[in-house]
Amino acid sequence: MNTYKVSEFISLKNSETKVVIDDAEKELKHVRKKLGKLQDTLYAHGKYAVLICLQGMDTAGKDSLIREVFKDFNVRGVEVHSFKVPTDLELKHDYLWRHYIALPARGKFGVFNRTHYENVLVTRVHPGYIMGENIPGIRNVEDIDDAFWNKRFDQINAFEKHIVENGTLIFKFFLNLSKEEQKSRLLRRLNKQEKNWKFSPGDLKERKLWDIYQNYYEDAINRTSKPHAPWYAIPADDKPSARYIVAKIIYDALSAYSDIKEPELDSDIKLHIEAYKEQLDNE
Repeated sequence: MNTYKVSEFISLKNSETKVVIDDAEKELKHVRKKLGKLQDTLYAHGKYAVLICLQGMDTAGKDSLIREVFKDFNVRGVEVHSFKVPTDLELKHDYLWRHYIALPARGKFGVFNRTHYENVLVTRVHPGYIMGENIPGIRNVEDIDDAFWNKRFDQINAFEKHIVENGTLIFKFFLNLSKEEQKSRLLRRLNKQEKNWKFSPGDLKERKLWDIYQNYYEDAINRTSKPHAPWYAIPADDKPSARYIVAKIIYDALSAYSDIKEPELDSDIKLHIEAYKEQLDNE
């Protein structure tokens, strides 16, 4: 099986998706309207839930992508969850608990801004964080070995397989940002006063670990991209193009489900529909 390399597919200039660059914002408006209508149908249908997972380095554009891609959705049909450092309550449960309880109900879209993959990315870069989970058998950082991570990947794959088998459609997007573009976006946060609030000195500390993160992203994607829960590597240096590609992938995949359609009226209601119209007209 071919392995994925995060060094690939970063710049749209060198990818097969260059065709979508020229008018990405216009194309996005078109596809997100269709996606919004499809969401209404999915809500009425009530059989499937859709889980959108967004991962990427700091400044990859997750927040703005969510804002732009889902702009035409009915607010009752989409829920966004942003997973930060686990709370004390969350740490008293297994690491998947907070993600499981945030899953979308059938008929709804759920968007995870950072996801359960933080548990094999950030914690792998900083294994000391695992100690806060108070896991039986893990007494010190040295106990967090390859077998530990292998088991965690198995658990994540099993989690995703379980929810897919019970009606959740999963889309996992890695917003693949270049290190040069991240530098530019961090400088923008520092240079624009209205963007200062987004900057944290911790961003620079994590940036120094860039290559380590890239290696662990590669490993996570290669271990967990499955036919029922695929990963999509999205070139993220150009934000409008990244947003369009994500929206198009979701729309095209969901459109292939021929059973996603509005439910038919009860036969008795359908039989008397003209009488109901007449009753209203005669009020």
